[in-house]
Amino acid sequence: MSSTRINFITGNKNKLAEARAILGDTVQLSNQNIEIREIQGSLEEIARDKCRKAAIAVNGPVLTEDSALEFRALKGLPGPYIKWFYSALGNDGLCKLLAGYDDKAATAVCTFAFSAGPGSEPLLFQGHTEGNIVDKRGEGGLPDISSAFDPIFEVEGQTYAEMSFAYKNTVSERFKALEKLQDWLRNTA
Repeated sequence: MSSTRINFITGNKNKLAEARAILGDTVQLSNQNIEIREIQGSLEEIARDKCRKAAIAVNGPVLTEDSALEFRALKGLPGPYIKWFYSALGNDGLCKLLAGYDDKAATAVCTFAFSAGPGSEPLLFQGHTEGNIVDKRGEGGLPDISSAFDPIFEVEGQTYAEMSFAYKNTVSERFKALEKLQDWLRNTA
């Protein structure tokens, strides 16, 4: 099977590296960084809108990605607004949001949206990873917004920042979402 070529719309080199590592030879990802104004809404609404706008901007097939971090004690917040919460509060501030709660459970969600081009309704591929919010641990992870919560998101006794890049790419929500995209591409090719 020949690999599919898709334009991944991201300015984040680390997200691109993770996606390429996970997808391997199944998909050839090219990359463009396009500023897309995001709407407010559910993660799914944000992902679809962003993907539609990206398909129009490049006049072709695109893949976009959106992340969320949902704290159970806060009924899903910060959710799809994790980027803004992290920018304002950092990891220490995110931990402090849960200081008054016994429940430290969180779900990391990754949503990839694929559109065949302008006018094509985006398809969503979503992955979820259950974990807990803990005090910062680990020196790994990537020093940018794509992995903002790596040092405080614990899965299976380790934070993402304590995991090797290769291991994280077998348990993360990004891996789970991209695995669904791979399966879809294999079944539609």
